[in-house]
Amino acid sequence: MLMGFREFILRGNVLDLAVAVVIGAAFTAVVNSIVTALINPAIGALFNAATLSEALPVVIPTVSGGEAVLYFGAIIGALLNFVIVASVVYFALVAPVNHLKRRAEERRLAGEPPVDETAPPTELELLAEIRDLLAKREAAS
Repeated sequence: MLMGFREFILRGNVLDLAVAVVIGAAFTAVVNSIVTALINPAIGALFNAATLSEALPVVIPTVSGGEAVLYFGAIIGALLNFVIVASVVYFALVAPVNHLKRRAEERRLAGEPPVDETAPPTELELLAEIRDLLAKREAAS
């Protein structure tokens, strides 16, 4: 049972997910800062509010005779936050990975072996080089 748990924890997907969560949390802080400090005041100014979270207020009466205020600007701010995060994730991560996967699949379908820059030359490649060098040598003499 412990071996199964160890395999699960050490599986690449779990580690990738852990890294993604940490990076996502850090990235969310950056996006929240941009939305809060830059976008909210700019859009809030369009709606004559201090920030976007205070924009587009709708006052509704309550049963107890008081008033409740709905701030639709806060919803717009959350949607903006989501769109910014989603677009950065797509353009910085998803699109490049999909492009690389497509290229690898095209290479695989064309019958080309996967490219490994660090792999040493095969015996066949070395023999072909020796043959070519000997042929040049014989042609020169």
